[in-house]
Amino acid sequence: FFFCDLLFLYRRIPTPLTRAMFATLTRTAASHATARSAVFGSAAGGSTSRFAVRSFASLEFDLGQGSVDYCDDRVEHTEDTHFLLILGKPGGGKGTISGKVLKDMPNFHHLSSGDILRHHVRECTAIGKEAKKYMNEGKLVPDDVMVRLIMEDAHRFVDDGKSLLLDGFPRTLEQAAALDKALDVDLVINLDIPTETIVERISDRWIHAPSGRVYSYSYQPPKVKGKDDVTGEDLIQRDDDKPDCVRQRLTQYDETTAPLVDFYEKKGVLKTFEGTMSDVIYPEVKDWLSEQLDHEK
Repeated sequence: FFFCDLLFLYRRIPTPLTRAMFATLTRTAASHATARSAVFGSAAGGSTSRFAVRSFASLEFDLGQGSVDYCDDRVEHTEDTHFLLILGKPGGGKGTISGKVLKDMPNFHHLSSGDILRHHVRECTAIGKEAKKYMNEGKLVPDDVMVRLIMEDAHRFVDDGKSLLLDGFPRTLEQAAALDKALDVDLVINLDIPTETIVERISDRWIHAPSGRVYSYSYQPPKVKGKDDVTGEDLIQRDDDKPDCVRQRLTQYDETTAPLVDFYEKKGVLKTFEGTMSDVIYPEVKDWLSEQLDHEK
């Protein structure tokens, strides 16, 4: 009852004192094996993890309150749980490398910010409704809301002992700083692929618009030049696959996302891999990741 009374008090009188009192209470409760079932309704006798009781901020959000952050409950990596981010230019092979990592290291769970956002909006969760307000107004979902979305899903998998491979967030220095308050990203792979290699790769792509079939003259060409294999209809090149548009996107990346390299390099968690082909780069990525994971044990 004291727990509920204090939450009621904070809602009515949201002062630093009541916040501190509530945060202290939740941290104390986390040390008790019964805390999870008492606060979150887990089955009696269930195991209690490091995150059995999240912080005041997390609980406030669970109860559908206003904007809060996770600063009181930063999730740190351990020898068994890691948080991996892969950086690189559009078309630079992030998806290919991510897929190989997930296949070879099954303890990593793929956490896509886009998928999470769509799920919460579709399910009309409290935070999904909040995000949808911004989307309906044609605005970007604020960084603090995106961090809370990610942390909602992150806690579930970390509680089960999974490591996370983050996809789609952060993309800017501001987002990285916001996420860093909530999650201890301890492994960052930076794929440094030459710009002209990416321009050639993407501008070589042609599609059959009605079906979405994709062709590349360098590695998956159509049987007849300019024609779809199935229907024989003309292939087209999307405007954003044309060389000038590709270069423009890469310039935008350098302006907005490249500073993340400096951010994580200063934290001492980033490793850069250079090359032109994912199949050549990946063995080096795998060796480095394995070395980092073994070093923690």
